[in-house]
Amino acid sequence: MAGPPSRSERLARRRRYQHALVQLEPQFLPLLASVLLPVILLPLTVLPVWGARWLLPLLLSVLVVQSLRALPSHGPNRRSRWLAQLHRGLGGSVVLLIWVLTIEPVQRGFSVLRFPMLWLSGLFSLLAALRLVGVLARVPRVNPQVMAGAAAGYVYLGLTGGLIASALQVMVPGTFRLGETATGEMLVDRLTYFSFVVLAGLGLGDVVPHNPLGERFVILLSLSGTLYLVLLMGLLIGRFIATQEAELEFEALADQQAEEEAPAERP
Repeated sequence: MAGPPSRSERLARRRRYQHALVQLEPQFLPLLASVLLPVILLPLTVLPVWGARWLLPLLLSVLVVQSLRALPSHGPNRRSRWLAQLHRGLGGSVVLLIWVLTIEPVQRGFSVLRFPMLWLSGLFSLLAALRLVGVLARVPRVNPQVMAGAAAGYVYLGLTGGLIASALQVMVPGTFRLGETATGEMLVDRLTYFSFVVLAGLGLGDVVPHNPLGERFVILLSLSGTLYLVLLMGLLIGRFIATQEAELEFEALADQQAEEEAPAERP
């Protein structure tokens, strides 16, 4: 039976993981684009025009695929690897359900599968946001691509809030007062708007919680947005400053070494 890994093995595993994180940096900007598109184009998915009904499953499929590409399929420990497998399973289930709901007639499939689809989508988005925070907290450097990943995590929080709020509204009708009559198709759009309003700290507008369940959800959502901005962005800014200072020190040492070697090279 093999014993626990030695200190050198743990350090080597950590270096390999950090190298893998650096290799994932080019995926952060496409991740930001893929998470913004459903938020921006969600109202277009219910327009009575040809092809509009295929827009939502297409956008959601792109989001799932890009989320899995931008996050590591392995991790430095067993828990991280288990979360990666769970994330992939949730992503596959979400894509399958959303396409089934699109292909099947609304009268037969939507009312039955809408609730699990909303919960699975919300759990997938929540797990993606949490894993993204874990990745950003371990990145060895901060650059524009990493900042794009941090922005994607914030948008993910808003999208997660809208999906979970929609699931709560389906589970307990009347949890939120929507301000206007919203069909089942427009429910996610209205509550996604509500989620971003809460995250931005703008107060409550025409969509408001209508029972204690909705009120507790608003508290948790507003706290998550505040903690994300304060903790993660503060960590990234501090790491960015430290990176800049290290580069300046390296350049100063290189200049000093060049000045010391210059007299020795003269005849």
